[in-house]
Amino acid sequence: MLMEEIHDLELPESPESLSAFCPRFHHAVELVGRRWTGAILRAMFAGSTRFSDIASTVPGLSDRLLSERLKELTNEGLVERVAHQDSGRVEYHLTTMGHELAPVIGCLSEWADRWLPAPPEGAAEPASAAASSTAR
Repeated sequence: MLMEEIHDLELPESPESLSAFCPRFHHAVELVGRRWTGAILRAMFAGSTRFSDIASTVPGLSDRLLSERLKELTNEGLVERVAHQDSGRVEYHLTTMGHELAPVIGCLSEWADRWLPAPPEGAAEPASAAASSTAR
């Protein structure tokens, strides 16, 4: 969806019905906005399904944190873990619920491309995130 089209969209609720705080919206933002989760989802939308593929697609992401995030996404119903008995290989697939985030991830990607500066060459994450990584 193009940014111009987004401006023409209306919120699903009237402004009068939007409260200052919505627990479901807050949960969704916290879930998708958790450190590295957006990058993991983006890698999965690009076709990565195996743990090693996702890990190599997202530079700077530790195996421990990838494992933790995949478990969270599985527990939330966004990702399904599929273990192949014959090969012992494990894959991760977006569920219907996960696939429905495609427009959100797409719009956020477009917004980031338009408004955020490009990271320095070779940087895995913005300097502000790297500086605060010990606090997370």
